[in-house]
Amino acid sequence: MSDEAIRLVTVGRIFRRRWRLLAVLAVVGALVGYGGSLLFPPRYTTSASVLLPGAWQERELMTQAQIATSSVVLDRVAAELGRTGAGTGAATGTSTSTDELRGRVSATAADGNIIKISGTGDTPEQAQQLSDQVAQQFVAFAARISGSGEGTEPEATQPQALRQMVAQASRRITDLADAADPGQTVESVQTRTELAKLRTTLQEAVNKLDQVDPAAGKATMVVMGAAARPTSEAPPTGMQLVVAGALSAVLIAVIGHLASARVSRRLRGGPEIATALGSTLLGTVDVPGGRPVQRSKGRGPRALVRRLLDIDVRWDLPTPHASGDEAGRQVRYRRVCARLRDQLPAPQRLLVVVPEGDETARLAAGQLAAEAGSEPLLRVVGVPMSRPLVPDRDDESGALVVLSAGTWTDVELAGIVEACADAEHEIVGIVVAAAVRARPERSAGRRAGGAEPALAVGHDTGSGSG
Repeated sequence: MSDEAIRLVTVGRIFRRRWRLLAVLAVVGALVGYGGSLLFPPRYTTSASVLLPGAWQERELMTQAQIATSSVVLDRVAAELGRTGAGTGAATGTSTSTDELRGRVSATAADGNIIKISGTGDTPEQAQQLSDQVAQQFVAFAARISGSGEGTEPEATQPQALRQMVAQASRRITDLADAADPGQTVESVQTRTELAKLRTTLQEAVNKLDQVDPAAGKATMVVMGAAARPTSEAPPTGMQLVVAGALSAVLIAVIGHLASARVSRRLRGGPEIATALGSTLLGTVDVPGGRPVQRSKGRGPRALVRRLLDIDVRWDLPTPHASGDEAGRQVRYRRVCARLRDQLPAPQRLLVVVPEGDETARLAAGQLAAEAGSEPLLRVVGVPMSRPLVPDRDDESGALVVLSAGTWTDVELAGIVEACADAEHEIVGIVVAAAVRARPERSAGRRAGGAEPALAVGHDTGSGSG
């Protein structure tokens, strides 16, 4: 198909001509979404914030966020929730595991040196307790590794004790320097110089210790209050799943229609049809009455469903353009008849081949036969496209093919060519019929039954094969 398959007007045509099918699919998609909401119970999410005072780089904040969801912290949280019976598995009587918490807890670094810890639970209470517990355990673990938490007094007092020892050593060095020989001998000067260097080295060591201390210049982390209890479900909610199911079903149906139209091999132009049939295009005629409705004539539940959903009606046919008056349409038929007479050396009898099910072509063939009269004399026959069968040659000198555009593929038209050749009919020309919208005020003035007299020959079932 051409680029028309992706135009918005084509999408609108799908909604106009397939609205019943799309409505049914939307209901089915909504039911699928509702079933999904029953399989996945509602979840609730809330967040607790932890403030990190002091100067922190972005990389350090990301590291702290990863520590908040590490296995060490989550193990402590799982143990605490299991001990208090407030874990996510409390409703089912099972203990909370670290792997389960890993999928329910997340931490991100926000602006202002804040770590935002989010927890998800089956109830608002579980979500709130989980977020609070993770924040508390994270702060406790961070305090422990920085040497400022409970149970870390020996590690915390070691730097302070070292500073006291350095201060005592510095005073002792000063006393030794004062007790040295106050004279200006070489030995006394060297002794005082070495003692001064030793005191300076000790002070520099203390300064470096302060710089590498992870807790230097940074205060203890603080939990900024308890997490708020959530009042609504976390997405996707049940309603969101229902709406998403309905929209997804409609979208898939529209994409399927566009894909089928793009890969369609139906011929839409007169030159393409003429090339497929290997003959000359004599012209295009208009058939008033709007878009022809070609419904399947089958019976049974499947055919009934197809009729109810309008599946048996072509949707990809372009909207018929407005027709002119009756006189203008008759001019087109007369011109085709004139070109047909020019193709023939003398007045002859021709066989008009019309595909079965092509209502537009059938009406055009009847009107064409009425306009031609007896010069040339046209005999209209319908040909089944499943197995094309054309009557054997009698006194006809050729075949005229009348069909509508955008209905048949090149393979189906090749079947008509083979059937005509098998019945020894040469295709002398092709006429393309186009459906148009007739003007209301002119529709009553049309010649009543103009297309019917030429169809009086009915459905010829000659003995030819094809």
